[in-house]
Amino acid sequence: MKLAAKKKPRSRRKKVNPILWNGKASSLSIELDREIDGRWIAEISALPGVMAYGDTRAEAINLVKALALRVIADRLEHGEPMPDLGNVFSVVA
Repeated sequence: MKLAAKKKPRSRRKKVNPILWNGKASSLSIELDREIDGRWIAEISALPGVMAYGDTRAEAINLVKALALRVIADRLEHGEPMPDLGNVFSVVA
């Protein structure tokens, strides 16, 4: 009996729009991959270090979204550089 080699699932990219403001969407791409042990890993390459594991694809996506929002908030508070999020805020005089 011949055993077929397991193929590694292809990485899938899912575009999400975490912010929609004044009709303009700012989005961060979530890259997904499945580990050999079955866990899912989600990563946002525009935010270095923002990655999360989940038992399911949905869990990994939700965890990485939450982490990305925390990182963005921290960078805003500390004046650190971050990816362009478009016209999320407008200051009215």
